[in-house]
Amino acid sequence: MQWLDRWGYITACLSFLFVGMLVFGYSWVAYAQTVQQDFLPATITLLNDLLLVIILLELFRTVLGFLHSDRIRLEPFLHVGVIASVRRILTAGAEFSHQPSVPEAVFRHYLMDMGLHVVVIFVLMLALFLLKKAEPEPDSALTR
Repeated sequence: MQWLDRWGYITACLSFLFVGMLVFGYSWVAYAQTVQQDFLPATITLLNDLLLVIILLELFRTVLGFLHSDRIRLEPFLHVGVIASVRRILTAGAEFSHQPSVPEAVFRHYLMDMGLHVVVIFVLMLALFLLKKAEPEPDSALTR
């Protein structure tokens, strides 16, 4: 059973890497095809896709680290959360930048959504700071 469990993690890890590479390649091909017609939406879409690739690679590194140490670390998941919130902010901003008029109720919902994501980013950054602060410092005698 442990062997199957390990292979499950290995296949998930390789899948994150493979899907990340596919999304990366597809994003650049789609960007090259659409950048001439509409530069700003194509660039924002590329940025959104590249942030997705970073999330997938961060998950790949997390699973790979687990396979090496049999220990799951919290820090990569906090990074993924920050990247996902930034990605959402960019995507929503891009959607609104191309609309000629936005109803007030929709705009208020957008502002609340963006405010929530900003709060999530601050909370995750605070968690990262506290996590780093809580880690034991390497012994200075060992580093000499």
